[in-house]
Amino acid sequence: MKTTGDQFLVKKINKSIVLDTIRDQSPISRAAVSKMTGLNKGTVSSLVAELINNEFVLEIGTGKSSGGRKPVMLLFHETAGYAIGVELGVAKIRTILTNLNGEMVEEASRKLARTEIEYVTQELFAAIQSMIDLTPPSRYGIVGIGIGVPGIVDETGRILFAPNLQWENMDLNALISEHFQLPVTIDNEANAGAVGEQQYGAGRDAANIVYISVSEGIGTGIIFGRELFRGAAGLSGEMGHMTIEANGRKCRCGNKGCWELYASTSSHPQYDFDTLVQMSASGEADGIRGFYEMGEYLGIGISTIINTFNPELIIIGNQMMRAERWITSAIQQTVATRSLSYHRKHSSIRFAQLETRSTLLGAAYYAISGFFSKDRASLAETM
Repeated sequence: MKTTGDQFLVKKINKSIVLDTIRDQSPISRAAVSKMTGLNKGTVSSLVAELINNEFVLEIGTGKSSGGRKPVMLLFHETAGYAIGVELGVAKIRTILTNLNGEMVEEASRKLARTEIEYVTQELFAAIQSMIDLTPPSRYGIVGIGIGVPGIVDETGRILFAPNLQWENMDLNALISEHFQLPVTIDNEANAGAVGEQQYGAGRDAANIVYISVSEGIGTGIIFGRELFRGAAGLSGEMGHMTIEANGRKCRCGNKGCWELYASTSSHPQYDFDTLVQMSASGEADGIRGFYEMGEYLGIGISTIINTFNPELIIIGNQMMRAERWITSAIQQTVATRSLSYHRKHSSIRFAQLETRSTLLGAAYYAISGFFSKDRASLAETM
C-alpha cells in the first residue's frame, strides 16, 4: 500500500513539474519538456496526454525541425479557468478577472459610501458576483477569489485590525467562501501587492523586495529570498505605523506620529488627494508643494527601510503612482541625505510596473497558485 501511495505522489509531483514547465515556457515541444525537466520522453508523453485530456494543455501544431520530424508544440491552456482578484479600500472596492496566466480579462470599481461591516460585505458580494457574471465559459470556471485588505490579517484570513476601516476581529474569509462556495484567500493588501509585482511586474528579477503601498494609509510587503516574509505570527509589514514624529498627530491605530499620517494620500491637512493631483497638473504651486512634502516624508520612511533591510529593490505602488512626477525628486533627495551610503548603493527605488493593479493581480495570483498547488486535493483528483 505504501508503494502505491508513493507512486501516486511521484506521478502527481512529476505532472506538476511538467505543467509548470509548459506554463512557463510554452509554446514548447514534448522533447524540450523532457530535456528541461530531466524526465524521460515516455513519462512526459504520458503526463502530457493526461494534461491535454484535462484541458490544461493544448496542441497548437508543429514547430521547427532540428533535423527530424517537426515537433508538435504544446501551449498552456490559460482560459481553462479564471481567477478573481479584489482590493478592498476605504473608499472603493476594485475587482479584476484574470485568466490562469494572470492576464486581465475584466476590471471594475465601485465606490463605498460607508465602512460599516454589513454594508461593505454586501458591496463585496455584489462586486464579486459582477465578475462571476462576466466570466467566459471554461472547463474549471472560477478557480478562486483572492482579496487584499488594508489591515492586519492572520493566517486564516481573519482581519484582526483594520484601523482605516475601523474593523476588528472580522472573519471575512468565512463570509466570502460560504457565500460563493469557492476557495478564498485573504491577505494584507501590501503583501498582495508585493506578490503581484514579484510575479508580473517590477520585481520579477529581484530576490529581495520591499513593496510600499501608498493610498489612504501605508503598508509594506516584504519579500526575502523570493519568499514573502510574514514574521512570527504572520503579521509583518505594518510600517505605515512606525513613528516618524515623536509628538506627532494621533493615528487611528492609537499611536502618534505614524508614517502614514504624513506620507499617504490622505496626509495633506488642507486638500484631498484628487484635488492635489488636479492642482499639480495645472501647475499650481500649492499642489506641487504639497506633493513635495509628501515625497520628503516618503523618503524618510524609505531611508529607514534601506538602512534596516538593505533590499535590492523598493517599489512604490498603489494610488501614489498618480503623483510620481511630483514626488520623485523629493524622495531621491531625502533618501540621498538620510540613508547610509553603504546600504543605499545596493538598493534601487522604482514605481510599480503594474501601476495601481499590483494588489489586484497579486490577489488573483493567490487564487491561481492555490488552484495549482501540489497539496490541493481537488486538483489532484482532476489530474
